Amino acid sequence: MTAERAEKVAIAGAGLMGTGVAHAFVSAGYTTVLADISDEALERARTGIAGILDTGVRLGKLTADNAAAAKDRLGVTTDLAAAATGASLFVETVSEELAVKLSVIARAEPVLAPGAIIGTNTSALSVTEIGRSAADPGRVVGMHFFNPVHKMKLIELVLGLGTTEETLARARGYADAIGKTSIVVNEAPGLTTSRMSAMLGNEAMYMVMEGIATAEDIDTAHRLGFNHPLGPLELGDVTGWDTRLSVLRYLHQTLGEKFRPCPLVVKMVAAGRLGRKSGAGVYEYTADGQKIPNSGLKASAL
Repeated sequence: MTAERAEKVAIAGAGLMGTGVAHAFVSAGYTTVLADISDEALERARTGIAGILDTGVRLGKLTADNAAAAKDRLGVTTDLAAAATGASLFVETVSEELAVKLSVIARAEPVLAPGAIIGTNTSALSVTEIGRSAADPGRVVGMHFFNPVHKMKLIELVLGLGTTEETLARARGYADAIGKTSIVVNEAPGLTTSRMSAMLGNEAMYMVMEGIATAEDIDTAHRLGFNHPLGPLELGDVTGWDTRLSVLRYLHQTLGEKFRPCPLVVKMVAAGRLGRKSGAGVYEYTADGQKIPNSGLKASAL
């Protein structure tokens, strides 16, 4: 059986990221409470976590007893204060709106355990600015998880201006405990992964627009030439080109011309070709989200 851990973990936000983060902590032995304003979102999260655990049992990756114990360690509530009370780690995974994050942290902090640390899962907003909502900004650190959390091994630990060495050390300890590899990033637009991914995907779109190669061949080059699991255009369809365009515009504003969005990205978003979620992006998709072969954009079709 996975060893039970004494610390309580609280997570705000029962979307895809919050669900994945909660799964990671209950699987590692932590009593974990997931909070959201929506009962429906909480029920989806509970069902999703149970599904991941059951799949693990079916694949022989964990025992039925371990899966059952992990399910028992999960609590859900619409009461943020109840979730946060006594927690040694609080992770917010709410929407990428500064005002929402500030409000959630300000309400949770007073009831956390003494010395608790606060993680924010933001991939774009300033950890320093988010930390201003805390009475002690030194306890706030970026903990950028990747989707799907149960498959992705990386966490970016992002240092705000006030983040202390003790907070960083404890955040690394939690990352280790849930089986993730952490890297440390000094706060900067796009961190490391979003910045590199945005640049790569944007350049790949310029190559399609200029007729240098087909979308399929560009993605194949990256999968087979660099051993990437997805090519940059396939990844953009998964992320959503509306999200990618928003990131590019922010990076263009903060870091300069090299991040100017490719006109084809702008055109695709205007046309509603957002990626897998809309049924079409660089590629087209079936109703169940499967990529249709040979459906990638070609320069002659633009």
